[in-house]
Amino acid sequence: MTVRGAPAIGASAAFGMALAAQNSDAASVDALIDDLRRAGDLLKAARPTAVNLAWAVDKLQDIADSGEFSSPDDLREILLAAAQQIADDDIRINSRMGALGAGLIADGATVLHHCNTGALATVDYGTALGVIRAAFEAGKDFHVLLDETRPRLQGSRLSAWELEQLGVSYDIIPDTAAGYYMQQGEVSIILVGADRVAANGDFANKIGTYQLAVMAQAHKIPFYTVAPTSTIDLSLSSGEQIPIELRDPAEVTTPYGNPIVPAHFKALNPAFDITPHRYLSGIVTENGIARAPYVESLRRAVAGEQV
Repeated sequence: MTVRGAPAIGASAAFGMALAAQNSDAASVDALIDDLRRAGDLLKAARPTAVNLAWAVDKLQDIADSGEFSSPDDLREILLAAAQQIADDDIRINSRMGALGAGLIADGATVLHHCNTGALATVDYGTALGVIRAAFEAGKDFHVLLDETRPRLQGSRLSAWELEQLGVSYDIIPDTAAGYYMQQGEVSIILVGADRVAANGDFANKIGTYQLAVMAQAHKIPFYTVAPTSTIDLSLSSGEQIPIELRDPAEVTTPYGNPIVPAHFKALNPAFDITPHRYLSGIVTENGIARAPYVESLRRAVAGEQV
């Protein structure tokens, strides 16, 4: 059995499928497969933007549908092993991306990072924060500016905690201050993650990424996304086809249960935005740094070729 690694959302979905199999009281393989399909549909509906979730669900569903199992217990055991392999592969793949991307960070640089892409967002190492971690472990001296990443504050609550544990120099900044620091010449490079990458290099990431990319181009700052090949969706020709998850407006009006506006005030809360590939300096994958034209380089990366 061969599976290709995914970030933590993929590993979580895979373990979700394995857990659904364990919790099912199906007495036959066919009945268990039916339960898995229902569980898979539920899991996919939870995060429509992130392709890794659906990717992992489909991987485990394909194993279940292979017809190779004589009993439901055999299938349960294999699904759990497959989920563990996806998690193990995540560590290996992210470590590889970290090593490849670390060369992008120069001594004395200031790196701007958005959202959380570290060990808390993956299985153990990280994507964009994995690059930062690898550069730090290589002995480089640099500083990180962390967008707080409203409304869920993944930058200030999670990324800052991770860098604190590692001993990496950082400051949390308001999302709205990113342009100021670029204008002041205090940003050397911007590193972000990705939830889905289209065939042409357009990508979805946490809301606020697009505006960083536009400002980076205006100030001639290198802008990279760090994404394993499992986030690359070659079935989509452009980012216009990526679905965007709309989350509860209460995350904006009542963050973490703390009302900051009157209860009747209305809000919108898109969780992701789309960054067109023309703003990218490159896409760091486990098979190298893909560069334009992305239709060609991403196809090679997904095929397992070095780019």
